[in-house]
Amino acid sequence: MISIRFNKDDDSFIHESKLCKVTRMNHILEVVSLQRIPDVSQIITRLSKDQYMLNETGEVLDYKHNDHRGQNVAGLKRTFKKIRRLINTNFCGSPNEFFLTLTYAENMTDRERLYRDFDRFMKQLRYHYGGMGYISVIEPQGRGAWHLHVLLRLNEKDAAFLPHKELTAMWGHGFVWIRRLKGVDNIGAYLCAYLADLEVPDDALIVPGDIVTKEVVDKNGRKQTKRFIKGGRCHMYPPGMNIYRHSRDMLQPETIEMTYAEIKEIVGDCAPDYGCSVTISDDNGKQLNKVTYQNFNLKRIKRQGENNGDSSTGV
Repeated sequence: MISIRFNKDDDSFIHESKLCKVTRMNHILEVVSLQRIPDVSQIITRLSKDQYMLNETGEVLDYKHNDHRGQNVAGLKRTFKKIRRLINTNFCGSPNEFFLTLTYAENMTDRERLYRDFDRFMKQLRYHYGGMGYISVIEPQGRGAWHLHVLLRLNEKDAAFLPHKELTAMWGHGFVWIRRLKGVDNIGAYLCAYLADLEVPDDALIVPGDIVTKEVVDKNGRKQTKRFIKGGRCHMYPPGMNIYRHSRDMLQPETIEMTYAEIKEIVGDCAPDYGCSVTISDDNGKQLNKVTYQNFNLKRIKRQGENNGDSSTGV
């Protein structure tokens, strides 16, 4: 049995010559480094979508297929990772970018209707405001209804004002919430955490799971402190559901290999704003590998350099 242990801010094995995988998304730099490169082909051989063979013993085993996304936590994390990277590659908080939430006044649970309504809404938006790109992500509600969160980018305008009353009329099914993304310097992380975590009702006496506290803005623009169950919304996504969609003009993130010394030339002496390592061990406690994750926010590094009167960072 393989065990996995998380360690916060542990990069002890990363040397300057270490080759890392780097994903650059506007001002966000994600770095992944393996202590050793595993040869997966020596461990198993995939036989079909349902079965694989252990090469050491020749034993044929069945893949475990999950009934819903909540059971496949690793798969759901990969999906949100794709969403986060796609968002940060295409959105950085410019004046022509907006964050919309589209809701239904009724308890609407028909996913096909949700897609049709959104397509009609986008056609009206483009008719009035010209070409625009988008990333839309579905959010399930506890009562079974669906909300839709949309990141919009006006491609033909550097800045614009989208009247709330006009947007509500175009949508025509319920409340529309809109805000600019100014001040949010990691939009992908912000939205993915919003989608995965489940708000705790104020009158809840017993709350399962890990609790995080966040400052949120209600529909009237007021800031409030709320409690959330970390990852609590994941089990609400049904199997086979396409959680997100995007327009054709959205760029895909690219990952390249760089030495850690080359990374430090970009970020300077600044520490990552997030970092952790994952140690993978067998049932005898033997360490099989260690994976280190680091996240550098170049906007924050630039602000830090300006505050310190230092412009030498490679931002």
